[in-house]
Amino acid sequence: MSLFSGHVADTHDRRRIALYSLAVLVVCSFALWFLSRDPTTVSLGTAALAVRVRVNAIYAVIVVSGVARAFLQPARQALSAELVTRALFTNSVTWRSGSWQLAAVLGPALGGVLYAIGGTNLGYVTAAMLMMFATGLMIAVRHKSPIRHITEEPIIERLTGGLRFVFGEPMLLSALTLDLFSVLFGGATALLPVFAAEILHVGPSGLGFLRASPAVGAVIMSVLLTRWPPFNHTGKSLLIAVTGFGACMIGFGLSTTFWLSVALLAFSGAFDAVSVVIRSVMLQARTPEQLLGRVSAVNQIFIGSSNEIGAFESGISAKWLGTVPSVVLGGIATLAVVGVVAWRNPTLRRLRQLHPELKAA
Repeated sequence: MSLFSGHVADTHDRRRIALYSLAVLVVCSFALWFLSRDPTTVSLGTAALAVRVRVNAIYAVIVVSGVARAFLQPARQALSAELVTRALFTNSVTWRSGSWQLAAVLGPALGGVLYAIGGTNLGYVTAAMLMMFATGLMIAVRHKSPIRHITEEPIIERLTGGLRFVFGEPMLLSALTLDLFSVLFGGATALLPVFAAEILHVGPSGLGFLRASPAVGAVIMSVLLTRWPPFNHTGKSLLIAVTGFGACMIGFGLSTTFWLSVALLAFSGAFDAVSVVIRSVMLQARTPEQLLGRVSAVNQIFIGSSNEIGAFESGISAKWLGTVPSVVLGGIATLAVVGVVAWRNPTLRRLRQLHPELKAA
Protein backbone atom coordinates (compact mmCIF):
# COMPACT_ATOMS: atom_id res chain seq x y z
CA MET A 1 0.00 0.00 0.00
CA SER A 2 2.99 2.34 0.40
CA LEU A 3 3.08 3.89 -3.09
CA PHE A 4 -0.66 4.54 -3.02
CA SER A 5 -0.57 5.92 0.53
CA GLY A 6 2.25 8.28 -0.45
CA HIS A 7 0.11 9.58 -3.32
CA VAL A 8 -2.81 10.08 -0.91
CA ALA A 9 -0.54 11.98 1.52
CA ASP A 10 0.45 14.36 -1.29
CA THR A 11 -3.12 15.09 -2.40
CA HIS A 12 -5.10 15.25 0.87
CA ASP A 13 -4.90 16.75 4.35
CA ARG A 14 -1.98 14.91 5.95
CA ARG A 15 -3.18 15.51 9.51
CA ARG A 16 -6.57 14.00 8.71
CA ILE A 17 -4.94 10.95 7.10
CA ALA A 18 -2.81 10.47 10.23
CA LEU A 19 -5.91 10.78 12.42
CA TYR A 20 -7.87 8.20 10.41
CA SER A 21 -4.89 5.83 10.49
CA LEU A 22 -4.50 6.20 14.25
CA ALA A 23 -8.23 5.60 14.71
CA VAL A 24 -7.92 2.32 12.80
CA LEU A 25 -4.95 1.34 14.98
CA VAL A 26 -7.03 2.05 18.09
CA VAL A 27 -9.71 -0.31 16.80
CA CYS A 28 -7.04 -2.92 16.01
CA SER A 29 -5.62 -2.63 19.54
CA PHE A 30 -9.02 -3.24 21.11
CA ALA A 31 -9.63 -6.10 18.66
CA LEU A 32 -6.41 -7.80 19.75
CA TRP A 33 -7.42 -7.34 23.38
CA PHE A 34 -10.81 -8.94 22.66
CA LEU A 35 -9.27 -11.81 20.68
CA SER A 36 -6.65 -12.50 23.36
CA ARG A 37 -9.29 -13.60 25.86
CA ASP A 38 -9.89 -17.32 26.35
CA PRO A 39 -13.00 -18.51 24.51
CA THR A 40 -15.82 -19.77 26.72
CA THR A 41 -16.71 -23.09 25.12
CA VAL A 42 -18.11 -26.36 26.38
CA SER A 43 -16.94 -28.97 23.89
CA LEU A 44 -13.52 -29.78 22.49
CA GLY A 45 -14.77 -29.48 18.91
CA THR A 46 -16.18 -26.04 19.52
CA ALA A 47 -12.98 -25.00 21.29
CA ALA A 48 -10.86 -26.12 18.36
CA LEU A 49 -13.07 -24.19 15.95
CA ALA A 50 -12.97 -21.12 18.20
CA VAL A 51 -9.15 -21.26 18.30
CA ARG A 52 -8.94 -21.45 14.49
CA VAL A 53 -11.33 -18.55 14.10
CA ARG A 54 -9.41 -16.47 16.65
CA VAL A 55 -6.05 -17.19 15.02
CA ASN A 56 -7.37 -16.19 11.58
CA ALA A 57 -8.96 -13.08 13.08
CA ILE A 58 -5.66 -12.10 14.75
CA TYR A 59 -3.86 -12.39 11.39
CA ALA A 60 -6.58 -10.28 9.77
CA VAL A 61 -6.19 -7.59 12.44
CA ILE A 62 -2.43 -7.54 11.90
CA VAL A 63 -2.94 -7.08 8.14
CA VAL A 64 -5.36 -4.21 8.74
CA SER A 65 -2.93 -2.58 11.18
CA GLY A 66 -0.20 -2.90 8.55
CA VAL A 67 -2.36 -1.08 6.03
CA ALA A 68 -3.08 1.65 8.59
CA ARG A 69 0.63 2.08 9.31
CA ALA A 70 1.32 2.25 5.56
CA PHE A 71 -0.93 5.34 5.42
CA LEU A 72 0.21 6.77 8.75
CA GLN A 73 3.98 6.87 8.16
CA PRO A 74 4.24 8.97 4.97
CA ALA A 75 1.44 11.31 6.07
CA ARG A 76 3.01 11.88 9.49
CA GLN A 77 6.52 12.34 8.14
CA ALA A 78 5.36 14.79 5.47
CA LEU A 79 3.23 16.59 8.07
CA SER A 80 6.28 17.14 10.26
CA ALA A 81 7.95 18.97 7.36
CA GLU A 82 4.95 21.32 7.24
CA LEU A 83 5.00 21.98 10.98
CA VAL A 84 8.77 22.43 11.53
CA THR A 85 10.78 25.21 9.93
CA ARG A 86 13.73 24.17 7.79
CA ALA A 87 16.23 25.59 10.27
CA LEU A 88 14.92 23.15 12.92
CA PHE A 89 14.81 20.02 10.73
CA THR A 90 17.97 18.59 12.26
CA ASN A 91 16.87 19.06 15.86
CA SER A 92 13.36 17.81 15.12
CA VAL A 93 14.51 14.63 13.37
CA THR A 94 17.06 13.94 16.11
CA TRP A 95 14.49 14.17 18.91
CA ARG A 96 11.99 12.11 16.93
CA SER A 97 14.54 9.38 16.26
CA GLY A 98 15.78 9.43 19.86
CA SER A 99 12.28 9.21 21.32
CA TRP A 100 11.49 6.28 19.03
CA GLN A 101 14.63 4.47 20.15
CA LEU A 102 13.78 5.19 23.80
CA ALA A 103 10.36 3.66 23.25
CA ALA A 104 12.04 0.66 21.64
CA VAL A 105 13.92 0.12 24.92
CA LEU A 106 11.10 0.86 27.35
CA GLY A 107 8.23 -0.69 25.38
CA PRO A 108 9.27 -4.37 25.53
CA ALA A 109 10.32 -3.96 29.17
CA LEU A 110 6.97 -2.43 30.09
CA GLY A 111 5.19 -5.11 28.08
CA GLY A 112 6.97 -7.81 30.06
CA VAL A 113 6.01 -6.22 33.38
CA LEU A 114 2.37 -5.84 32.32
CA TYR A 115 2.25 -9.43 31.11
CA ALA A 116 3.67 -10.65 34.42
CA ILE A 117 1.10 -8.63 36.40
CA GLY A 118 -2.07 -9.12 34.37
CA GLY A 119 -1.36 -11.32 31.36
CA THR A 120 -2.24 -10.49 27.76
CA ASN A 121 -5.43 -8.63 28.72
CA LEU A 122 -3.58 -5.93 30.67
CA GLY A 123 -0.92 -5.66 27.98
CA TYR A 124 -3.40 -5.16 25.14
CA VAL A 125 -5.63 -2.78 27.12
CA THR A 126 -2.59 -0.64 27.94
CA ALA A 127 -1.55 -0.63 24.29
CA ALA A 128 -5.06 0.46 23.28
CA MET A 129 -5.05 3.27 25.87
CA LEU A 130 -1.68 4.51 24.66
CA MET A 131 -2.92 4.45 21.06
CA MET A 132 -5.94 6.52 22.10
CA PHE A 133 -3.58 8.95 23.83
CA ALA A 134 -1.54 9.25 20.62
CA THR A 135 -4.75 9.97 18.69
CA GLY A 136 -5.62 12.69 21.19
CA LEU A 137 -2.22 14.30 20.71
CA MET A 138 -2.74 14.33 16.95
CA ILE A 139 -6.18 15.92 17.44
CA ALA A 140 -4.44 18.66 19.42
CA VAL A 141 -2.30 19.54 16.38
CA ARG A 142 -4.15 22.55 14.95
CA HIS A 143 -3.02 22.45 11.35
CA LYS A 144 -4.55 21.93 7.94
CA SER A 145 -2.39 20.95 5.00
CA PRO A 146 -2.51 23.34 2.04
CA ILE A 147 -4.72 22.34 -0.86
CA ARG A 148 -2.72 20.61 -3.59
CA HIS A 149 -4.14 20.39 -7.07
CA ILE A 150 -4.10 16.92 -8.58
CA THR A 151 -2.17 16.94 -11.85
CA GLU A 152 -3.46 15.49 -15.09
CA GLU A 153 -0.81 12.75 -15.04
CA PRO A 154 -2.03 9.17 -15.35
CA ILE A 155 -2.52 7.49 -11.98
CA ILE A 156 0.49 5.20 -12.49
CA GLU A 157 2.69 8.28 -13.08
CA ARG A 158 1.44 9.87 -9.88
CA LEU A 159 1.94 6.67 -7.87
CA THR A 160 5.53 6.26 -9.05
CA GLY A 161 6.46 9.94 -8.74
CA GLY A 162 8.35 9.30 -5.52
CA LEU A 163 10.36 6.47 -7.08
CA ARG A 164 11.28 8.59 -10.10
CA PHE A 165 12.37 11.46 -7.87
CA VAL A 166 14.55 9.25 -5.65
CA PHE A 167 16.24 7.54 -8.61
CA GLY A 168 16.78 10.96 -10.19
CA GLU A 169 18.49 12.29 -7.04
CA PRO A 170 21.87 10.50 -6.75
CA MET A 171 22.54 11.97 -3.29
CA LEU A 172 19.26 10.77 -1.81
CA LEU A 173 19.48 7.42 -3.61
CA SER A 174 22.99 6.88 -2.22
CA ALA A 175 21.80 7.58 1.34
CA LEU A 176 18.88 5.18 1.01
CA THR A 177 21.10 2.55 -0.61
CA LEU A 178 23.59 2.74 2.25
CA ASP A 179 20.84 2.22 4.79
CA LEU A 180 19.14 -0.54 2.80
CA PHE A 181 22.22 -2.70 2.29
CA SER A 182 23.85 -2.01 5.66
CA VAL A 183 20.78 -3.37 7.44
CA LEU A 184 20.20 -6.05 4.80
CA PHE A 185 23.72 -7.47 5.14
CA GLY A 186 24.96 -6.13 8.47
CA GLY A 187 21.97 -6.51 10.79
CA ALA A 188 22.30 -9.28 13.37
CA THR A 189 19.09 -8.75 15.35
CA ALA A 190 17.41 -11.91 14.07
CA LEU A 191 20.36 -14.01 15.26
CA LEU A 192 20.64 -12.56 18.77
CA PRO A 193 18.77 -15.51 20.38
CA VAL A 194 21.38 -17.87 18.90
CA PHE A 195 24.26 -15.73 20.18
CA ALA A 196 22.68 -15.52 23.65
CA ALA A 197 22.04 -19.25 23.91
CA GLU A 198 24.90 -20.93 22.05
CA ILE A 199 27.83 -18.50 21.82
CA LEU A 200 27.68 -16.16 24.81
CA HIS A 201 25.70 -18.57 27.06
CA VAL A 202 23.76 -15.83 28.85
CA GLY A 203 20.18 -17.08 28.55
CA PRO A 204 16.97 -14.98 28.28
CA SER A 205 18.14 -12.17 30.59
CA GLY A 206 21.31 -11.74 28.56
CA LEU A 207 19.23 -11.72 25.38
CA GLY A 208 17.28 -8.80 26.82
CA PHE A 209 20.51 -6.83 27.28
CA LEU A 210 21.61 -7.68 23.74
CA ARG A 211 18.32 -6.60 22.23
CA ALA A 212 18.24 -3.34 24.17
CA SER A 213 21.86 -2.37 23.51
CA PRO A 214 21.47 -0.90 19.98
CA ALA A 215 18.55 1.24 21.10
CA VAL A 216 20.43 2.46 24.19
CA GLY A 217 23.37 3.48 22.00
CA ALA A 218 20.99 5.21 19.59
CA VAL A 219 19.30 7.15 22.40
CA ILE A 220 22.63 8.38 23.80
CA MET A 221 23.84 9.40 20.35
CA SER A 222 20.53 11.15 19.58
CA VAL A 223 20.93 13.30 22.70
CA LEU A 224 24.49 14.18 21.64
CA LEU A 225 23.32 15.03 18.12
CA THR A 226 20.87 17.59 19.45
CA ARG A 227 23.94 19.50 20.63
CA TRP A 228 26.40 18.61 17.86
CA PRO A 229 24.51 17.86 14.62
CA PRO A 230 26.61 16.02 11.99
CA PHE A 231 26.23 18.56 9.19
CA ASN A 232 29.59 20.28 8.84
CA HIS A 233 30.77 17.39 6.65
CA THR A 234 27.51 15.58 5.94
CA GLY A 235 28.74 13.14 3.29
CA LYS A 236 31.81 12.03 5.22
CA SER A 237 29.77 11.72 8.42
CA LEU A 238 27.29 9.43 6.68
CA LEU A 239 29.99 7.22 5.18
CA ILE A 240 31.89 7.04 8.48
CA ALA A 241 28.68 6.16 10.35
CA VAL A 242 27.82 3.25 8.05
CA THR A 243 31.46 2.11 8.10
CA GLY A 244 31.39 2.14 11.90
CA PHE A 245 28.16 0.13 11.87
CA GLY A 246 29.71 -2.53 9.64
CA ALA A 247 32.87 -2.69 11.77
CA CYS A 248 30.78 -3.14 14.93
CA MET A 249 28.94 -6.04 13.31
CA ILE A 250 32.24 -7.73 12.43
CA GLY A 251 33.46 -7.26 16.00
CA PHE A 252 30.18 -8.54 17.45
CA GLY A 253 30.31 -11.64 15.27
CA LEU A 254 33.83 -12.45 16.49
CA SER A 255 33.24 -11.59 20.16
CA THR A 256 32.86 -14.34 22.76
CA THR A 257 32.66 -11.94 25.73
CA PHE A 258 29.18 -10.85 26.75
CA TRP A 259 29.87 -7.27 27.82
CA LEU A 260 32.08 -6.64 24.78
CA SER A 261 29.19 -7.84 22.61
CA VAL A 262 26.80 -5.51 24.45
CA ALA A 263 29.19 -2.57 23.94
CA LEU A 264 29.63 -3.31 20.22
CA LEU A 265 25.85 -3.49 19.73
CA ALA A 266 25.47 -0.18 21.58
CA PHE A 267 28.07 1.44 19.31
CA SER A 268 26.30 -0.02 16.26
CA GLY A 269 23.08 1.67 17.43
CA ALA A 270 24.94 4.95 17.92
CA PHE A 271 26.39 4.83 14.39
CA ASP A 272 22.98 3.89 13.01
CA ALA A 273 21.42 6.91 14.77
CA VAL A 274 23.82 9.23 12.92
CA SER A 275 22.85 7.58 9.63
CA VAL A 276 19.12 7.86 10.41
CA VAL A 277 19.35 11.57 11.26
CA ILE A 278 21.36 12.44 8.15
CA ARG A 279 19.11 10.41 5.85
CA SER A 280 15.90 11.81 7.33
CA VAL A 281 17.06 15.42 7.17
CA MET A 282 18.38 14.87 3.65
CA LEU A 283 14.99 13.51 2.62
CA GLN A 284 13.11 16.52 4.00
CA ALA A 285 15.65 19.11 2.85
CA ARG A 286 16.00 17.89 -0.74
CA THR A 287 12.41 16.85 -1.52
CA PRO A 288 9.84 19.33 -2.87
CA GLU A 289 6.90 19.75 -0.50
CA GLN A 290 4.39 18.37 -3.02
CA LEU A 291 6.38 15.11 -3.26
CA LEU A 292 7.12 14.57 0.44
CA GLY A 293 4.38 11.99 0.94
CA ARG A 294 5.43 9.85 -2.00
CA VAL A 295 9.16 10.10 -1.25
CA SER A 296 8.48 9.26 2.41
CA ALA A 297 6.58 6.21 1.20
CA VAL A 298 9.58 5.13 -0.90
CA ASN A 299 11.78 5.61 2.17
CA GLN A 300 9.34 3.44 4.12
CA ILE A 301 9.65 0.70 1.49
CA PHE A 302 13.46 0.86 1.64
CA ILE A 303 13.57 0.74 5.44
CA GLY A 304 10.83 -1.86 5.83
CA SER A 305 12.29 -4.17 3.20
CA SER A 306 15.79 -3.91 4.63
CA ASN A 307 14.60 -4.85 8.13
CA GLU A 308 12.34 -7.74 7.14
CA ILE A 309 14.38 -9.15 4.25
CA GLY A 310 17.56 -8.59 6.27
CA ALA A 311 16.20 -10.82 9.05
CA PHE A 312 15.34 -13.47 6.46
CA GLU A 313 18.80 -13.16 4.88
CA SER A 314 20.43 -13.55 8.30
CA GLY A 315 18.59 -16.79 8.93
CA ILE A 316 19.39 -18.24 5.51
CA SER A 317 23.07 -17.28 5.61
CA ALA A 318 23.40 -18.60 9.18
CA LYS A 319 21.96 -21.93 8.04
CA TRP A 320 24.34 -22.16 5.08
CA LEU A 321 27.50 -20.61 6.56
CA GLY A 322 27.07 -20.78 10.32
CA THR A 323 26.06 -18.06 12.75
CA VAL A 324 29.42 -16.34 13.28
CA PRO A 325 30.56 -16.40 9.61
CA SER A 326 27.14 -15.06 8.61
CA VAL A 327 27.45 -11.97 10.83
CA VAL A 328 31.14 -11.35 10.02
CA LEU A 329 30.60 -11.64 6.26
CA GLY A 330 27.54 -9.40 6.57
CA GLY A 331 29.68 -6.73 8.20
CA ILE A 332 32.30 -7.09 5.47
CA ALA A 333 29.57 -6.78 2.83
CA THR A 334 28.42 -3.55 4.52
CA LEU A 335 31.94 -2.12 4.27
CA ALA A 336 32.03 -3.15 0.60
CA VAL A 337 28.74 -1.30 -0.03
CA VAL A 338 30.20 1.83 1.58
CA GLY A 339 33.22 1.58 -0.68
CA VAL A 340 31.13 1.16 -3.82
CA VAL A 341 28.80 4.07 -2.97
CA ALA A 342 31.74 6.35 -2.11
CA TRP A 343 33.45 5.40 -5.38
CA ARG A 344 30.36 5.74 -7.57
CA ASN A 345 29.18 9.00 -6.01
CA PRO A 346 32.18 11.23 -5.19
CA THR A 347 29.78 14.16 -4.75
CA LEU A 348 28.49 12.46 -1.60
CA ARG A 349 32.02 12.34 -0.17
CA ARG A 350 32.40 16.07 -0.73
CA LEU A 351 28.93 17.02 0.53
CA ARG A 352 29.12 19.52 3.38
CA GLN A 353 25.86 21.37 4.13
CA LEU A 354 22.50 19.97 3.00
CA HIS A 355 21.03 23.46 3.24
CA PRO A 356 22.51 26.76 4.49
CA GLU A 357 19.83 27.11 7.17
CA LEU A 358 20.71 23.76 8.73
CA LYS A 359 24.00 25.10 10.06
CA ALA A 360 22.10 27.48 12.34
CA ALA A 361 20.33 24.56 13.99
